[in-house]
Amino acid sequence: MQVIPAVDVLGGRAVRLAQGDYEAITQYSDDPLAVVEEWAASGAELVHVVDLEAARSGVPDFGLIRQLGSLEVPIQYGGGIRTPSVAEAAFQAGLARLVIGSALLDDSAAMFASRIDVQAIVAGIDVRRGRARGSGWRDEGIDGDEALARVLDLGLTSVLATGIETDGMMTGPDLELLSRFRSSAPVCHLIASGGVGSLDDLGLLVDLGADAVVVGRALYERRFTYGEAVARVSHHTETKARRWGDHGVAPP
Repeated sequence: MQVIPAVDVLGGRAVRLAQGDYEAITQYSDDPLAVVEEWAASGAELVHVVDLEAARSGVPDFGLIRQLGSLEVPIQYGGGIRTPSVAEAAFQAGLARLVIGSALLDDSAAMFASRIDVQAIVAGIDVRRGRARGSGWRDEGIDGDEALARVLDLGLTSVLATGIETDGMMTGPDLELLSRFRSSAPVCHLIASGGVGSLDDLGLLVDLGADAVVVGRALYERRFTYGEAVARVSHHTETKARRWGDHGVAPP
């Protein structure tokens, strides 16, 4: 399971929200690009960046996108990518992956699958009280399971699943949501997001079968370091493989 550090950007600062609430902001740095480079120096092979203002307004900041695209570390970016033409421009600016959320909840979703390499698209499904929310988590959206089914029907192969009510709280991930998505989409690349607050949480996600995890506040609050997270995931994965091997079956 890959550990992906997160950098949320709002007003030119690196911040974290609590439960998707724009009024519940904690600022961590005045230089988000420097934070990205710090994660890269720590060994991160991919950094997850969300432009929160663009997610809310639907208008991406291409100044920021170009700066991110110029960095050596690959960037998984979300925020304001609502049309295929904007997505194509973001890729041309150097971004490695794009998280598409709001656009997947309406009739424009099929255009992405027809024009953009699906391997470079991550379907972002942010769920609160069973509903997949868009537009900076403000709209009512659609049923979360329906959103996943729509993503799979489009042929998208990566899903970033966020339990909004756990996001930024460090009280543990939404295991019920993630388990349901894992069962419904056993072959998709499932990226867990929201709620991680301890190394034990990472072990639970390995057991669940997540392919990657986005971690934000727990790293900034020094609950553990990036290196400690990677080490715990590696150890837990090896332990899981040995445990299943002792029973003569392959781990899920």
